[in-house]
Amino acid sequence: MSGNATFRHDNTALLAVSSVEAPIAVSSAEFDERLAPSLKRLRLSTRLLERVAGVSERRWWAPGTSFDDGAIEAGAKAMAEAGIEPGQIGLLINTSVTRRNLEPSVAVKIHHGLGLPSSAMNFDLANACLGFVNGITLAANMIDSGQIKYALIVAGEDAQYTQETTFRRLNSPDSTREDYLREFATLTLGSGAAAAVIGPAEGHPGSHRILGGVSRAGTEHHALCVGGNDGMFTDTKGLLDNGLELVLNAWHEAHDSGWDWTSMDRYVTHQVSSSYTNAIIKAVNLARDRVPITFPKWGNVGPASLPMTLAQESQTLRAGDRVLCMGVGSGLNTTMMEIAW
Repeated sequence: MSGNATFRHDNTALLAVSSVEAPIAVSSAEFDERLAPSLKRLRLSTRLLERVAGVSERRWWAPGTSFDDGAIEAGAKAMAEAGIEPGQIGLLINTSVTRRNLEPSVAVKIHHGLGLPSSAMNFDLANACLGFVNGITLAANMIDSGQIKYALIVAGEDAQYTQETTFRRLNSPDSTREDYLREFATLTLGSGAAAAVIGPAEGHPGSHRILGGVSRAGTEHHALCVGGNDGMFTDTKGLLDNGLELVLNAWHEAHDSGWDWTSMDRYVTHQVSSSYTNAIIKAVNLARDRVPITFPKWGNVGPASLPMTLAQESQTLRAGDRVLCMGVGSGLNTTMMEIAW
């Protein structure tokens, strides 16, 4: 195959990964109460979010706190854990889906809030739920080339506004069962933030080597999940079926290119729902006890989901463990990236 069959990094390591939970837990039972008028009128069952998606709660930010404030907090935490000063950062990539305005970039507020130097490049990289992993790949290439020494990747998400808008739309007297099903995925979203510091492996003994991976696109499916501040509209079955096919193709092509991910110590996946996770586990025969699950308590926190889960798992990972990060984003795109802990 021509193009980006696989990619490998020579001298890049993950120095720290951190997360920030939004403080307000909102249960799926509370969502059922908010949607009670439409659920009754449309003769839909309650507890669908728990029984179908496996999401029992998700998080919202406290009043007065924004998603980019969360990203700033996560970024500061990651730099402190890595022992890297703000003045050493050469690149900031914000990968948040959430944004309040088209310009300027979300990255500029985060850059300013963290006190990064004028020499630190900063920009947004948007690729739905895959953005954080893409940001690591881009920054790793820049570190390998010698253009920068340290990079900070961040993501902050806020699901509340979109979900409040969805409540109003679904509770309108002319909403239909089809509307509810198209917007069901919106109700699984959550709020939170994550950050990672990466740098040259040769200068940080004991750091976690980013080895490389594989990336694949299935952009013929770009209309299956389309979202904005006013809502997210999803063909849930089409997204699952075609996303799974894309993951399977990438998995097999990676192994044909020399990777072997059949016996990793941890498989850190993008967190969507129980049906998605179960399908991935079955399709590529993953060891279920090596696939951490966080969506029941956080929901789908977009591009922050995977690094938040990795930050949680970092507390129990040991030197020498092999970790595979597996992300999928609307569009469709997928990336798998191996980290040697």
